[in-house]
Amino acid sequence: MVMARKQILVQLDDELVARLDKVADRRGVSRSELLRRGAMALLEAEELRAADQALQEAYRRTPQEPAIVEAAARLAAQTVPEW
Repeated sequence: MVMARKQILVQLDDELVARLDKVADRRGVSRSELLRRGAMALLEAEELRAADQALQEAYRRTPQEPAIVEAAARLAAQTVPEW
């Protein structure tokens, strides 16, 4: 399904445009596609940040039981990948 697109005007300095064009060329995409992907990455990062903040606030209100934290720490120590 193709979503409708809205054209917007964004003012960027020449150096930034040149840098974006180099990245777009290396990736084989248009400048517009590169900026769309960047905007989506920013929005996804913001959603993850908000979810992380909400989770942290929830644990501040209702902390985990120490036994659960200790068990999780032991399990994590046993499953650390060997690099």
